[in-house]
Amino acid sequence: MIGLGRGRRAVKDPVQESNLFRVRAAEGFLIIALCLSVLLGRYVWLQVLRHDEFSGRADENRIKLKPLPPSRGLIYDRNGVLLAENILDYRLEVIPEQAGDVDATLARLGQVIAISPDDRDQFEALRQVKRRFHNIPLRYALSEQEVSRFALERHRFPGVEVVPYLTRFYPQGSDFAHVVGYVGRIDDEDRERLEDARYSATTHIGKTGIERYYEDLLLGDVGYERVETNAEGRALRVLGRVPSKPGRHLRLSIDARLQRAAVAAFAGRPGAAVAIDPRNGEVLAMVSQPAFDPNLFVNGISRKDYAALIADPRRPLYNRAVLGGYEPGSTIKPFIGLMGLRLGLRTPGDTIWSSGEYRLPGQNAVWRDWKRGGHGEINLREALAQSVNTYFYDLAVDTGIDRLEPEMRAFGFGAPTGLDLTGEPSGVLPSRSWKQKRFGKAWYPGETVIAGIGQGYWVVTPVQLAHALSTLAARGVSHRPHLLMSLQAGIDADPEPVAILPDRPPIEATPAQWDAVREGMEAVMHSPTGTARAFGFDAPYRIAGKSGTAQRARRRGNQEYNENTTPEHLRHQALFVAFAPAEAPTIAVALVVEHGSSGSKAAAPVARAILDAYLNPPSAEATP
Repeated sequence: MIGLGRGRRAVKDPVQESNLFRVRAAEGFLIIALCLSVLLGRYVWLQVLRHDEFSGRADENRIKLKPLPPSRGLIYDRNGVLLAENILDYRLEVIPEQAGDVDATLARLGQVIAISPDDRDQFEALRQVKRRFHNIPLRYALSEQEVSRFALERHRFPGVEVVPYLTRFYPQGSDFAHVVGYVGRIDDEDRERLEDARYSATTHIGKTGIERYYEDLLLGDVGYERVETNAEGRALRVLGRVPSKPGRHLRLSIDARLQRAAVAAFAGRPGAAVAIDPRNGEVLAMVSQPAFDPNLFVNGISRKDYAALIADPRRPLYNRAVLGGYEPGSTIKPFIGLMGLRLGLRTPGDTIWSSGEYRLPGQNAVWRDWKRGGHGEINLREALAQSVNTYFYDLAVDTGIDRLEPEMRAFGFGAPTGLDLTGEPSGVLPSRSWKQKRFGKAWYPGETVIAGIGQGYWVVTPVQLAHALSTLAARGVSHRPHLLMSLQAGIDADPEPVAILPDRPPIEATPAQWDAVREGMEAVMHSPTGTARAFGFDAPYRIAGKSGTAQRARRRGNQEYNENTTPEHLRHQALFVAFAPAEAPTIAVALVVEHGSSGSKAAAPVARAILDAYLNPPSAEATP
């Protein structure tokens, strides 16, 4: 290059410029070729080597599985009476994306259809977790009038629809509330323990009773639709469908007619009754009073209704038949009497002198009989017929608590029966070990005395007492109480009997010993000296029964219990047990009338009404 003076421009070298261009062009070509090679390799990797994988992923993004809810299984009584069914109902749903100003829409809707604060709260909770184009329920169980009223105004509410759906309904109302239970909306607590796949299309779950215990059978299997969606997740078309499988239908051992008769027999008084067939353990009736309408809970009970149930001092939500704990009182005496015969401590003809008072040797404490002055010379039959405390005080002391406890445990006391309802307690069977564990104290002889008449630490549930009684009625053969009798896969399918699990071993006693106890219990109902003769003398069948009175207010010294002056909540619990026909029992009943004061006066007529309804029904078609 020739040098130039100041202000003169240099002359380019064409050769050098040409070489530089070729070099840069080659570099650019190499870069482009490299990029194309990378793109081609990526294409081959995506479209050839991993085609199946990414094709499947694309389909997953494009095709969604929409779950289809199964129809919940129905529940029947032993004779085919419907106890729980699914009925068509209507709910109000809102699609926020289409509704515009949701708050304004809800305000206008409130002028057409009643929307409670509870409805609004539940809607807002769902609105927070669902996408704007999803349907969100606002009101359930619309009446026909509300559906018609909305239809006339529908043009004013874009994004609001009335949608039909199947909802649970309990046609027997409160009569079966504590047995069948109810379903309710799935809540946060339920979601934590649920198998998501099975409940993906289900909004309700069994909360109590049979509905909860047999939830897996009643639920059914979820179905699904293969739905093509767009990029926003909206459905475009249905590509295929697998139908849901309905839940199993359940047939219970409960007799609806007997159940209603038992409810009526209580006449509004609080209490519980359990009737069992001693031949097989089938529960024929199970009543807890007062009760409640389970239909209130299906689609969400209002705050007002729930507050009223909780505030009711009679506790209608409490299942007394299964959960209620009571002193058995004198209803335990037939079992104590059989114990004395089995252990060889007494014979049916052995007698004691009843003076009306009982004292332990070397002690000043006095345990009294209910009859001032006593009953005189008494054997087992009359001890049961007249409910003589001193006979059983003496027998319990002769036996001792260490032998009494296992003898009573053989009848199922102190343990759950295994009934197919959740939450059954064990009750309390008093013993040295139990007291030491519970209170850290030794056992006292006086506690053995009152254990012989079902007082002290004793706690039994009505179903537990009914189970023990049915074992006594069956002469020691024990059948586990159960409510489920058979299953059906569909209305037209054949019933599938449910296998009954074995219960505890039979209790051994001679025929004469069983007869002695039964005759004593018959004397309660049919003898001139029987404490419940007023309710048994005219029965067209023989009844074996025993009353019981569990004390709430204890006597002090010679103070007498006065029903009229004692506050109702401190009045004695009235219990009664009975089986019939006495010679070949087909029903065993245990019941309690809370604050009834006297088992013979308050509970015996309830037992008689239940037995009559089963054994002496008003019409031939109701014969068991």
